Amino acid sequence: MSTRNQLPPAICLMGPTASGKTAVSLGLTLRLPLEIVSVDSAQVFRDMDIGTAKPDRATLERFPHHLIDLVTPEESYSAARFRADALRVMADITARGRIPLLAGGTMLYFKALREGLSDLPQADAGLRLAIDAEAQQRGWPALHAELAALDPEGAARLKPTDAQRIQRALEVVRLTGAPLAESLARRTDAAAPYRFIQLALIPSDRAVLHARIAQRFDAMLHAGLVDEVRALRRKYRLDAALPSMRCVGYRQAWEFLEGGCDRGALREKGIAATRQLAKRQLTWLRSWSEVTAFDCLATDLVAQVAKSVEAALA
Repeated sequence: MSTRNQLPPAICLMGPTASGKTAVSLGLTLRLPLEIVSVDSAQVFRDMDIGTAKPDRATLERFPHHLIDLVTPEESYSAARFRADALRVMADITARGRIPLLAGGTMLYFKALREGLSDLPQADAGLRLAIDAEAQQRGWPALHAELAALDPEGAARLKPTDAQRIQRALEVVRLTGAPLAESLARRTDAAAPYRFIQLALIPSDRAVLHARIAQRFDAMLHAGLVDEVRALRRKYRLDAALPSMRCVGYRQAWEFLEGGCDRGALREKGIAATRQLAKRQLTWLRSWSEVTAFDCLATDLVAQVAKSVEAALA
């Protein structure tokens, strides 16, 4: 038996937003001794329920989920912290004789768990504020031009308007004095001690996924997404630059509450942003090896996935 096969199993259920990961996860836990570990960078935030499509209370009572509601919307949560939290939870699940089911769409978290992390410096709040202040005065394209002078290769991969990534790249370059690629090349933490069974839910018809995305965003608006963001603004000290308020849906609701768009534009922008997120998630998945793909539009999807998992565990 190979060393890999001697490792305890862990199931990775990946896919774009609105592909049905939650329904499949719940269906699998009814058939197999699994515990669900959320891999979602938005569901870690407390009180952000509607816009993150977090399972409702009744579902969570019946099917407990690990790694949701971990921090307030005022805080940040990183891939490094996810990796540490996930490995701790997975060890506990394995010790109970059960199998971790890692389900979600934050592909960076899956990558960090599977491959380890690059040796990047921790975020520097003061420096980020300074960079944001510069961007307000000069604009992000000007900061992108500065990055291009310091790190041409890194800047070439970014759009001049990609504020979040330009900020992080400049932060790393200013902290380390070296291009971002040098820090990315230095990896810390060995591969996780698990035999990963990687599953992906991929739509056979992208138009159907887009329709699902529109229906889901409409349902979030109907359920009170705008009121949820309004309540968050009352309860916490928030601003539009925080990771929580950059999440898809919350960013557009914030703009609406600031008077930057009407309800029609809120809906259009929210659906468009969700579609872009799904496109990025699918791009990640296409680049990965050793992934078993399933048509997320199949009527017997849960049965198909369960059969595959049972075979992989046998």
